[in-house]
Amino acid sequence: MRPLRLDSLEIFEDVVRCGGFRAAALGRGVSSSAISQSISTLEEALGIRLLNRTTRSVAPTEAGERLLERLGPALHDIRTAIDDLNQLRERPSGTVRINAPGSAADHVLCPLAFAFMERYPDVEVEIISDAAIIDIVEQGFDAGVRFGNQLAQDMIAMPLGPALQYAIVASPEYLRQRGRPGSPRDLLQHDCIRRRFPGGTMETWTFEKDGEEVEIRPQGRLTLSSAHHERQAAMAGAGIAHLFEAYVRDDLEQGRLVELLADWKQQLPSWYLYYPSRRHTGAAMRAFLEFIRQREWLPVGN
Repeated sequence: MRPLRLDSLEIFEDVVRCGGFRAAALGRGVSSSAISQSISTLEEALGIRLLNRTTRSVAPTEAGERLLERLGPALHDIRTAIDDLNQLRERPSGTVRINAPGSAADHVLCPLAFAFMERYPDVEVEIISDAAIIDIVEQGFDAGVRFGNQLAQDMIAMPLGPALQYAIVASPEYLRQRGRPGSPRDLLQHDCIRRRFPGGTMETWTFEKDGEEVEIRPQGRLTLSSAHHERQAAMAGAGIAHLFEAYVRDDLEQGRLVELLADWKQQLPSWYLYYPSRRHTGAAMRAFLEFIRQREWLPVGN
């Protein structure tokens, strides 16, 4: 077997993660042909095909899947070992990659990351918005953000702010035409803006008041998959939306939206940053974790 270059293995991982040569090339600032040549050289050195190529996409072969399964953790360990040299420098450098749902990224993680980057100008931050539950180690992330009750047991977690609450909101125009619901069950007679999660399931809405809990499956003509689009739809009068309170706070204060059933709010766990407990943490990630610990509570919605 011919000698292998570490960067060719990193390129292979990038191609699979990005879903193609062009996207991987853009991320690396090189040409697509250079990426393709690197993969061909790697396959020749290994003597086996790693990718199935079509005119529109690439996908790993069985051999490629096996290599990826071992490659992700191994490359992470190598990057961490190199990153540890940052401890000998006055200022840490490196990259922090975090996977987080859009709402958490908008109102907690991005403001935190911006402030962190000001303090540590040599550190790069990559935030991928994704509501799907993934294996952050396998996907090459340093950390993820989820609700406290969605964390795997082998993860270390720290809160990113106070407990969360949903708000039921609609535009003034919608309420003029359809009236206000007086209870959670009244929502079944309204056009609700539904959400479909990445796995295909539909969101249910849960309410709580004086020890009574009510769960409904909202009905409506519009189904979306992001809080940003649900907020847009609510302001356009398309129906009643179920959104994090922080996400619509300004809209409520400015009168663009009206809150409904405020006395039925259910308190939820806070967002948590989580990372593997059994993996050595690089210098950039350690600096990020320490930066979080120094903040007693993060400003949600600012």
